[in-house]
Amino acid sequence: MIPFKLTDELISDIKQMIAENKNGDLRAMMKEFHYADIAEIADELKVDEATYLIKLLESEKTSDILAEMDEDIREAVLNNLSIKEIAGELEELDTDDAADIVNELPKEIVQEVISEIEDKEHAKDIVDLLRYDEDSAGGLMAKELVKVNENWNVLTCVKEMRAQAENVTRVHSIYVVDDEEKLKGRLSLKDLLTTSTKTHIKDVYIPKVDSVNVNEKSEEVAKIMSKYDLEAIPVVDEIGRLVGRITIDDIVDVIKEEADKDYQLAAGISQDVEADDSIWELTRARLPWLILGLFGGLGAALIMGSFETIVNKAPEILFFTPLIAAMAGNVGVQSSAIIVQGLANDDLKGSISNRLIKEMFLALLNGLILAILLLGFTYIWKGDFPTALAISVSLVAVIIVAGIIGTFIPLFLDKRGIDPAIATGPFITTSNDIFGILIYFWIAKLILGI
Repeated sequence: MIPFKLTDELISDIKQMIAENKNGDLRAMMKEFHYADIAEIADELKVDEATYLIKLLESEKTSDILAEMDEDIREAVLNNLSIKEIAGELEELDTDDAADIVNELPKEIVQEVISEIEDKEHAKDIVDLLRYDEDSAGGLMAKELVKVNENWNVLTCVKEMRAQAENVTRVHSIYVVDDEEKLKGRLSLKDLLTTSTKTHIKDVYIPKVDSVNVNEKSEEVAKIMSKYDLEAIPVVDEIGRLVGRITIDDIVDVIKEEADKDYQLAAGISQDVEADDSIWELTRARLPWLILGLFGGLGAALIMGSFETIVNKAPEILFFTPLIAAMAGNVGVQSSAIIVQGLANDDLKGSISNRLIKEMFLALLNGLILAILLLGFTYIWKGDFPTALAISVSLVAVIIVAGIIGTFIPLFLDKRGIDPAIATGPFITTSNDIFGILIYFWIAKLILGI
């Protein structure tokens, strides 16, 4: 299979076909593309052109295209579709994707759209999903699954599975429930095929099955599925009834969104924004951390001002201020990044005190190596051993403190239920800059006796 590549030439050809109403050629071209590729194409078109393309193709394909499109483009396209057309698209989608799209619709038309869906069971399942928080297992799950009753025999089970499988895109697992719909286990396809048709399911099913509660956070679901290499996981309600399943494609989206959010937090962006968002939205996301950086810089300036005597008597100390601040920031970010990654992957073991002690010794080793290099360079450059010693000792102290701060803050934030990714950005850099400058001038003053 040749990887799809979106080019300006392809977009230009499609735009021309739309302008000239070459519907046959356009349908033939789109038939060659995967729905995800067509969604990528639609994202590059004008809204009226994307709408034209959606209306031209069959709902069986366009429903998947809509699910893959950029949210802003999809919202604009949906505004150009009739209530009946939107309902037709939702009817072709799995309930989880349909619920996501319904959540984006204007509230005043949601009820009309739901009432236009011909499959009332499908509509009921969509409405049921809308009551869950979008960041929970209930908000992620789909209603489509294959389940069998423990009291059925194998023959009845196979008949029921055939009927259920018509509505399921991909059968990952066969779940076993009791008469009250409570999840009991899972059924092996091999056992089903090699067992007598008269055998009851309760005699052959596997009672051990991983599941999550509807209220479980999406990040926790992602950790569980990643840890146990699951392609799908059943979702149960508060009393253990099977209500849906979450598949790996939904979890990949969760992991990507979480990674994007953490990356933005690390860069000092406090909201989930994209490059195409408005200047006002981008400003609101960036400005809080820029203000923090401004006050951090002012704090460092005030600290330096309080050591005016040492600056006047040993001006070469001032030359190394950017180096000290940079090393403090770099070490702090390195330490916090490792901790944040460990927290995200749930592989941090041991107590906070042990983690801090380990980081202190690591910082001490790195600091000593860097300080020896700096001592030699400064002495050769300036020929003043006390000054070189003061700068080098300060560097060791600054690196140790920065490492401890970079380790402690994300652990502290995580204990308080705050996203620790915030600690890898300007927050940790600014705090380490201030502490670094304070320690630097204080030690220099102590060693030089000024």
